[in-house]
Amino acid sequence: MLDGVADAPAIFIMATMGITVTQTSVRNILTRSSGYLHSVASHSLQPYRGCSYGNSLCGAGCYVQHNVFVTKGRPWGDFLEVRRNAAESYLRGFERERNWARQKLGSFGIFMSSSTDPFVPQEGRFGISKSLLEAMLLHPPDSLMLQSHSHRLSDYCPLLRQLAGETRLSCQLTIESDMDRLPGLPPPASTVDRRFEAAARLRDAGLKVVITVAPLLPIDRPEEFLRRIAQVADAVVIDHFIGGDGSDDGRRSMKTALPAAMAQVNAASIDLSYRDAIVRLANSIMPGRVGVGKDGFAGRYLPAPSNAGS
Repeated sequence: MLDGVADAPAIFIMATMGITVTQTSVRNILTRSSGYLHSVASHSLQPYRGCSYGNSLCGAGCYVQHNVFVTKGRPWGDFLEVRRNAAESYLRGFERERNWARQKLGSFGIFMSSSTDPFVPQEGRFGISKSLLEAMLLHPPDSLMLQSHSHRLSDYCPLLRQLAGETRLSCQLTIESDMDRLPGLPPPASTVDRRFEAAARLRDAGLKVVITVAPLLPIDRPEEFLRRIAQVADAVVIDHFIGGDGSDDGRRSMKTALPAAMAQVNAASIDLSYRDAIVRLANSIMPGRVGVGKDGFAGRYLPAPSNAGS
């Protein structure tokens, strides 16, 4: 059992967009963090298992595809398990997990989500993430990081504004590059422009917006791209697949088509020196608002350069 998934068989199966969708129950929706997320938040929360975006650009290098406990031999992007009782499970486990987190770590923080996207297209039908956000209005965590690759995150602005009054909320929207395509790879689930528009809507609603350039892909016009981020976000987090895919040397990503596609656009982009150069440029444009890797996801940003503003 992973993430408290019940062993009961699914009660519903359908095919949509080439994906097998099932409804299941989960025993404990709140998973105590380990590994990469250990210093980011006390818990992770997955409204779904699997991801509808697995066959889009973000899925090409997604580290979750290598987790056999999640995939169970199924191709990544071909399945989605809908955790129909997620909100009920959250409310049932809230007090126990909050007390544990505050005692052990000093704060009860949730990262939603690390192994799926909370705002897959099927969310419009099933509303699992919406029900969780509504449950958090009743019993809020100390902090909540909403992580998505989709412009659909901005559809929840009214609810998110309410939630921001109850917890430290960060709306984290991934925009990996200023290009929508890499050679031989599928398009993204949301275009670059749609995600920038969504970030602007979230920011205009008074919400904290963090753009996560993760994993960092080749950028055609880095300075223009980063200045665009500065206009719609409070901060930017830059993460490379080396160290960001759950392995120290990026060996998980090297098993995928992503590095080769990146190298066709910019051979330097598959090296950490490329990340470091983008980070330096970002910190000159957004001084003191740039995070790197897991420190950035945890809200720990680099100090502004000494010559900032000069």
